[in-house]
Order: sequence, then C-alpha cells, then structure tokens
Amino acid sequence: MNTTTETATAVHPLLALTYDRAVELLFVPPPEGTPLPRPVIDGGPARRLRDAIEPIALHAAWCRRTNDVLSRLGLRIATGYVWGRAAVLGEPPAEVVVSAFAWFEPALITAAYEEARRQCGRAGLLAAREEATVESLAEVLEGVDVTRVVAVLRRALDAADGTGRPLFSGLRALGWPDHPAGELWRACDLLREHRADGHVAVAISAGLGPVAMTVLTELWLGMSIGEHAMGWRGWSEADVALAVADLERRGLVADEALTPAGKRLRDRIEERTDAMEQPVIDAIGDDLDATIAALDAWSTACIDAGAFPPDMYKRATG
Repeated sequence: MNTTTETATAVHPLLALTYDRAVELLFVPPPEGTPLPRPVIDGGPARRLRDAIEPIALHAAWCRRTNDVLSRLGLRIATGYVWGRAAVLGEPPAEVVVSAFAWFEPALITAAYEEARRQCGRAGLLAAREEATVESLAEVLEGVDVTRVVAVLRRALDAADGTGRPLFSGLRALGWPDHPAGELWRACDLLREHRADGHVAVAISAGLGPVAMTVLTELWLGMSIGEHAMGWRGWSEADVALAVADLERRGLVADEALTPAGKRLRDRIEERTDAMEQPVIDAIGDDLDATIAALDAWSTACIDAGAFPPDMYKRATG
C-alpha cells in the first residue's frame, strides 16, 4: 500500500474495505427456501418505483465485474463508489462532492474522493465503469427484452426536472450507453439520483442535518441507532450521540425509539419526497404497474446473481 492510500484508509476503516470483505459482511445467504426480503416501506407509486429500481441502479456499486475492473485501476469499494458517483459532476473541489453526497461524513468522502482521483482519472473511470457494468447487467438479464420498460422510463425522465439536483443533472449530461442493458441501468440510476437529490432538499427543509436524518431513518426502518450512520456513512459514536441528544431535545426520539412526533416528521419527509417525484409518476401513467413488476423481477435477478445485498434491498435508506 502506498503512502497516500495509507493516509486515506487511516481516516475510516471503510476506505480499507475490499469488495470480497463487503460481500462477506452483507451478502449473507438466507436459509434455503426463505423468500427474498421485500422493502419494509409500504409506500405509494413513487416509493414502489424507487424500491423496484434500486438493485439495477446500483449495479455498478455491487456487481463483481465492475469492482474487479475498478480494483485493477487502484480503487476499492468505497473509493470506487465515491468517484463513480462524483465523476458525473466533473472534477470539482472535494467540498462540492461532500455537499452533494449529503449524508456521509465529510472527511470520509474527502479522503475517498481525493484518493480515487490519485489512482484513476475521470475519463478512464467513467469508461471502465460503464463498460463493465453494462456487460455484467446484460449477462444477468440475458435473453430479456428490456426495450419497452426503457422506453417508459425514458418518457418519465423527460418529465424530470433537474433544478437543484446536481447528481441527477450531472449523470443526465453523460448521455446514454449504447446497449439496451446499459440504457436500463442508466435510466434506473437517473431516477434514483433524481429522488435522492430531492430527498436531501426535503430533509434540509425540515431542519435535519445528516446525522440526525440518518438516525431518524434508522429508527423508522427498525434499525438500531448508529447502525447505518457509523457502519456505512462514516460518522463517529460521538457524532451520533450529539444527534440523538438533539433529536431528544426536539421531542423526536425518546428511549432509543421514535416518538409519535418523530414518526410523523419522518413520514412527512417520505411523503414530500414522493410528491416531488409526481411528474415522473404521471409520465409513466397507466404503464406503472407493469413497469414496476418487470423492474422487480429484474432486481430480483440481480440479487439472485449476487450483484446486490439482499438485506440492503429490504432496508434501503435513501
């Protein structure tokens, strides 16, 4: 390991995590015959669409082929994820990337971003990541005709506004891969980033910082406090404790659980996030149920192929 990599990984253990180790931690096979866990949120159309696209949208982050390719470029799972998403913005200062990533600890994102750029240039990263991801998804969905669903999703994206959505707008500026599986991946990734950017705006308008928002979501989804904030977003135990104290002071959390006021607030955040996606849902129109059914089946295929962690599908936090 070179000196710059040692410096980066010293910031947080996540930066030293290899893809194989992440698989060991997250891809825990359920007992034989266990049904695939479903998302825990019984939401409306916008939430259903979000859940249906998640494993496809994040294929680049979790499939082995892409991670193997990025590893040869000097990237690990965290640096590949951060640079893979941030590259759509160009090559801005780390502070801009920290702002766009919102929920992650700033030093973690800064170290991951700067280390990734030392290892691999933007053009090479984007080309290698796209080629490997499209090949992988095409293999998972071999023999499946995705063209009708892609047409519906592209129609929906024509109705999606980029105002105040930096990651969505940057990704849209990249254009479309020249392969049906690549178009499917790009469409799902765009929809995911559109919702995620809107979700950040809603949480900020509710007066919630990144740690407090993550803690509220953990409790809302039945996780323990700090499980996601410390485990995957880089925040320290002290950061979480301060956020919990503030949420308790505001009457949103008590005895390590959401209060009725806390649940109402988190429900409203979800409802407002969904409302911001209504133009997308309207553009899909009567094709919604058939589109979600197809996406659910293809996401299940990704999970069955070991290209997305099953439990993250059940308890996704964005």
